[in-house]
Amino acid sequence: QVHLEESGGGLVQAGGSLRLSCAASGWTFSYNTMAWYRQAPGKQRELVAQITSGGVSDYEDSVKGRFTVSRDNAKNTVYLQMNSLKPEDTAVYYCNTLRRTYAWGQGTQVTVAS
Repeated sequence: QVHLEESGGGLVQAGGSLRLSCAASGWTFSYNTMAWYRQAPGKQRELVAQITSGGVSDYEDSVKGRFTVSRDNAKNTVYLQMNSLKPEDTAVYYCNTLRRTYAWGQGTQVTVAS
């Protein structure tokens, strides 16, 4: 059974850092481009970062230079290192394949205080 579990969120002051993790199970993780998404209150879920099976990454413009996505295929885990956090980064963060193939996990809340 496919399962996505995000962790690592929390409350941080503006300018701070967090590292999110997403543990995936139930399929051959290494075959897929994986992605991080976020959903702020009252807004649609948006793509934040993506990483191919070979490690090539891309980012939404507002997080370029601040966020870094990485993956460990042996551990079926994808990470999101978030630095220089801003209040507008406040959201629930989710992972999934780039095609949003699987059911969403519960996400992890990131709150950035000004």
